[in-house]
Amino acid sequence: MVPDAAAVDEEKCLADSMGRLQHNAFYMHRALDSNNLKDALRYAGQMLSELRTSSLSPHKYYELYMRAFDELRKVEMFFVEETRRGTYSVTDLYELVQHAANILPRLYLLCTVGSVYIKSKEAPAKDVLKDLVEMCRGIQHPVRGLFLRSYLSQISRDKLLDIGSEFEGGANTVIDAIEFVLQNFTEMNKLWVRMQYQSHRYFSDCELFILLGDPELRLGIALYGLQGPIGEKAKRGKERSELRDLVGKNLHVLSQLEGVDLDMYKETVLPRILEQVVNCKDELAQHYLMDCIIQVFPDEYHLQTLETLLSAFPQLQPTVDIKTVLSLLMDRLSNYAVSSTEVLPEFLQAEAFAKLNSAVGEVIEAQVDMPISGVITLYVSLLTFTLRIHPDRLDYTDQILGACVQRLSGKTKLEDSKATKQIIALLSAPLEKYKDISTALNLPNYPRVMDHLDNATNKVMSAIIIQNIMKNNTCISTADKVDTLFELIKGLVKETDEAQDDEIISTVRKHILLGGPKRLAFTVPPLVFSALKLLRHLQNHDGDVNGQEVSVTQKKIFQLLHQTIEALSSVPSPELALRLYLQCAEAANDCGLEPVSYEFLTQAFILYEEEMADSKVQVTAIHLIIGTLQRMNVFGIENRDTLTHKATGYSAKLLKKPDQCRAVYACSHLFWVNEQDGVKDGERVLLCLKRALRIANAAQQMNATRGSSGHVTLFIEMLNKYLYFLEKGNPQITSSAIHDLIDHIRTEIQGDNTTSDPSANAFFSSTMRYIEFHKQKGGSISENYEQIKV
Repeated sequence: MVPDAAAVDEEKCLADSMGRLQHNAFYMHRALDSNNLKDALRYAGQMLSELRTSSLSPHKYYELYMRAFDELRKVEMFFVEETRRGTYSVTDLYELVQHAANILPRLYLLCTVGSVYIKSKEAPAKDVLKDLVEMCRGIQHPVRGLFLRSYLSQISRDKLLDIGSEFEGGANTVIDAIEFVLQNFTEMNKLWVRMQYQSHRYFSDCELFILLGDPELRLGIALYGLQGPIGEKAKRGKERSELRDLVGKNLHVLSQLEGVDLDMYKETVLPRILEQVVNCKDELAQHYLMDCIIQVFPDEYHLQTLETLLSAFPQLQPTVDIKTVLSLLMDRLSNYAVSSTEVLPEFLQAEAFAKLNSAVGEVIEAQVDMPISGVITLYVSLLTFTLRIHPDRLDYTDQILGACVQRLSGKTKLEDSKATKQIIALLSAPLEKYKDISTALNLPNYPRVMDHLDNATNKVMSAIIIQNIMKNNTCISTADKVDTLFELIKGLVKETDEAQDDEIISTVRKHILLGGPKRLAFTVPPLVFSALKLLRHLQNHDGDVNGQEVSVTQKKIFQLLHQTIEALSSVPSPELALRLYLQCAEAANDCGLEPVSYEFLTQAFILYEEEMADSKVQVTAIHLIIGTLQRMNVFGIENRDTLTHKATGYSAKLLKKPDQCRAVYACSHLFWVNEQDGVKDGERVLLCLKRALRIANAAQQMNATRGSSGHVTLFIEMLNKYLYFLEKGNPQITSSAIHDLIDHIRTEIQGDNTTSDPSANAFFSSTMRYIEFHKQKGGSISENYEQIKV
């Protein structure tokens, strides 16, 4: 049986390594302070030996590396000072650090001295960099090698032989800098790819020798694999993703070099990078590096090297998500095209459309397993690009739509949400560009694409077409085009029979309630919303559907809804049931049925009291109830007072003070509703706001007791509520109260400088600008603000 690796407590391993690192760093500092270079290098070597560990994940290893990196910066400063004083020459230091016992500490120290060597200009920078990048090959462990080369890249970044650099000139050229970065990038990518196949976490070299020497175990290993279970392979993929930026930073460095002009990029840089991308044959590396190339280098370079770049796509692994990368490239080129009219001739000269159109076709042909949503995504990006570069070429637009129709042929109506969303984007692009449906009607393949939409999405697209006509005041001048238009929007024109909806809903309900607790949470909501849709239809037609009287009454449907939602109590699913009760209460309000609406709200409060114990759930629920109550206009004074009293009471009983405060000041809106002339109780609004202020003060005191920063954001939110009701004309809101609140907030912010919250400061500043704006604006609202002193 193949043994499993023992579980490693990473936190303990990291703490132990960090402790030893800091211990050696302490003695290294003491030796540096006494100018004892020999001991300093010995302790530095022991400190850096902690980076030889194989027991840490890349994430934890990074923490250890950063601690060592900080210490090495201090060592570098010491080397610089020693060479400046003439105590040691750089050549002496370069030789001394090579006496380190282990190769990894030796290379870190060599890179550090190499940085000082280049600064001293005692040797050509290109020779030192070449020496270092070659010696780093001594570390072939993927993680350790990646971080070592990342260190080399970091310390050499400001010493590259770029145009205008102090190290340029003589034997040093920008070509040497490019060669150094490319060589380091190539080696780092090889190490990164090798991580996918490493097995050191499962077997040591000795264990592998013993295992492979046993015939029975060899068979077990062949079946099981040295990489461990599938879950471990996914884990390594995640670890590799965490380290990808170490590799990608090399490409960013190349893009920042002044010496990498278009010719250099075209002739040297891009071919070398693409060679490495294609040859590594690794899905993750290929996807990430192609994305990096597109992101870090200028759009102008992509346009001028489009053929070279696109030629790499078919050579990538079949599992690479090429559509995302290719779409990104087309989107970037599209944005570049609209940035300036001066660049459009470059696109025509480069024959960009023909090359991209060909590349999209080749990618779709090569990746036979690409989902249809991915195929359409590519055509959306290509169409967006075409409409920006060639707006006058309707044949190009129709060609893309035709290619999409060809890919959709033989398939049923699209119901996949991702695919239908992309189809809408594809069909909307010409409308947004030309702002004229007549142009779209001239595209033979436009209706053919639309035919592949399911009924619901077809209606959505039809509505978009009509909105475009109304927005742009489009005039359709011929009968043929009118006929074509109505064929497009037939999904909206065709009527459906709804006279028997109530009987259908009752029948569906009977079967749904037999589904059991696991299914009810998924089957009840659609039934409830279908019934609510029927209710609103009846309300709009006064009980008459398609010219016929309908026997069903609104109260009968509400009774059915009450019984249906009540069935959710057996799930149990109180949060869902509460939302449905509130939806029904709102529908009853719209129908003018006060007792029915009151009953649904009562059930919502009962669910809140009896079924909801979690504080977060309570916060969400009480805000839903408050929001629903605010929209109610069917209640008389007595019923409304009862419900608002309940909502305010529950708001003040939430577990956390900040939640209490926000819920209570939200209740203030229940007593001042602009749409209802009878609901404007300024005194009760002020009572809610004062109560919320008291709760905010209590929250502030509790935080002060714990020694943490206060909830100043609560007071700023309260200030905005005061301003809201001041604008709405509440006579109980006075400028003096607002002024006192402003002073209080300023006091809290000034007294909290050590733990200042930038977002709270920005919120307060924005509010003060709003007050100042209204003070200077003039008009009736401005009069309310004039008394506020800011």
